Amino acid sequence: MKILVLNCGSSSLKYQLIDMENEKVIAKGYFERIGNYDSFVTHKVNGEKYRYDVIARDHGEAIKFVLKQFTDERYPVIKSLDEIAAIGHRIVHGGEKFQKSCIITEEVKKGIEDAVRFAPLHNPAHLQGIKACEINLPGKPNVAVFDTAFHQTLKKEQYLYPIPYEYYEKYGIRKYGFHGTSHKYVSLEIAKLLGKPIEELKIINCHIGQGVSLCAIQNGVSVDTTMGLTPLGGVAMGSRSGDLDPSVVTYLMSKENMNPAQIDEILNKRSGLLALSGISSDNRDVERAIAQGDERAISSLKEYDFIIAQYIAKMAVTMNGVDVITFTAGVGEKGPISRAGICSHLTFMGVLLDPDKNNSVRDTEKEISSENSRVKVWVVPTNEELMIARETANLIKF
Repeated sequence: MKILVLNCGSSSLKYQLIDMENEKVIAKGYFERIGNYDSFVTHKVNGEKYRYDVIARDHGEAIKFVLKQFTDERYPVIKSLDEIAAIGHRIVHGGEKFQKSCIITEEVKKGIEDAVRFAPLHNPAHLQGIKACEINLPGKPNVAVFDTAFHQTLKKEQYLYPIPYEYYEKYGIRKYGFHGTSHKYVSLEIAKLLGKPIEELKIINCHIGQGVSLCAIQNGVSVDTTMGLTPLGGVAMGSRSGDLDPSVVTYLMSKENMNPAQIDEILNKRSGLLALSGISSDNRDVERAIAQGDERAISSLKEYDFIIAQYIAKMAVTMNGVDVITFTAGVGEKGPISRAGICSHLTFMGVLLDPDKNNSVRDTEKEISSENSRVKVWVVPTNEELMIARETANLIKF
């Protein structure tokens, strides 16, 4: 069984074709600048990379081109598109309507459209991708896998904001949480690695990339998370502010005569580590500046790590303890400096790293805590595409 996994961004398309018999990726790629005259795709197959400059006016044209590559006689990975059993779509926001992955129907598409108000850049692109697959792969089931669904197990006291209840009733303003597919995948993987039933574990997963979110997972379900109504909430990120005093927003709007779009652009694209360091939203650039003795860079990474540690402690409070902390995504998997900085604030919880183990781990599953640590600490690479493929395969079997 072969599953096509699609992640349609506002002007991009990430894709993987996965053979579920061995869960191996047989082709993948990234289509960039969709809707522009200089759009292009990078297609990877059999260890080789190919770049094509292709004008794709919309996601439909991009997907049509990608499908042709799968059967291209120069590097065919399938003989016919009939070999694709189904398509799994990453959907950023499902609102309260979707508590799990589902086969896409007209009603489901309407639900995704209703959630556009929460994800105006992403959900419309997802709908374009679904439509393109319905046209180019007629009769094949399409499955929606929602970033928000994993967090629909949060209790009301975890997801409601302390603002007038009428705004929740009228507009659905509440904490939704994101990166759910990643949090679910890592929690299942760490349970296997520890050889314990997931129902017996208290897990804090730290998904740290350009976007950052933490998740408290108890009895195999999400019981708390850091991102909120949108992916702007929670800890400071690469270019996003995370949580801050709401009065900062109204104060800036008043003093700088800003409109909502301008303040949104500042908080989403000009804040976080980028703002603290004055250098970059990328940890690697900041770490290079630190190596050269840049005082602001040193201070910014310390603050960034400290904020994440504070929220790890918050997740532990929610579960009244923690058995294992996992690090995943770009920085989580490749950043021993930040992992050490974060965990240095958690010794009161019994968290102790083994420096040699921590410094040697990049992009692989490995424990990095010391023998004396009361809480286990692991690096577990995420694989959201494989999780989407698994969810898709499980749904179409029934």
